[in-house]
Amino acid sequence: MSTLDNKDSENPEHTDRLKLFSALGSETRLRMLQRLTEGEMHISELARELSISVPVAAKHANILEDAELIQRKVYGKTHVLQLNNKNIFHALDIFAPSRTVEVKKGATLLEALKKAAVVEVKDVHGQDNIVSTNGEEGFFVYEVDGVFSDKNVNEYVFDKNSTVMWKKLEPISILKVKVKVQDE
Repeated sequence: MSTLDNKDSENPEHTDRLKLFSALGSETRLRMLQRLTEGEMHISELARELSISVPVAAKHANILEDAELIQRKVYGKTHVLQLNNKNIFHALDIFAPSRTVEVKKGATLLEALKKAAVVEVKDVHGQDNIVSTNGEEGFFVYEVDGVFSDKNVNEYVFDKNSTVMWKKLEPISILKVKVKVQDE
């Protein structure tokens, strides 16, 4: 293991990512997550549907819970599981390229972004909106130090060192609706 690997393994964020991707590395756990997308479920019912024993389901549930992919509610001896897919989306942030830019105190987010990427700005209803980042068109939102802002890129001003997560809104399904139309 290299020195870099040793330093990374001490980083809590790196450890969380390893737990997450390890948890997603099992077909049984993926099937559990898929089933939980339909709603919360008692652990024994989940085991029955997946044709596995309750102890095996419990072992896999512990791994998913440790990776914060599911949440468990305990009612006496009854354990009910539900999906926590927010962590999956945050895990994908590790694949975003990283840039460091220096700006003067009071600089806007737009000024910082222009130093980090090629951005195309268009006036939409009297406000500057970024419509393309490094050639990728779309709708964009951002977080500063983990918090979403309701300010426009020209309104957000930096007064301290910060980390910006610039995010392109992608069409990710949050619900699949199968509509069956009955004949009259």
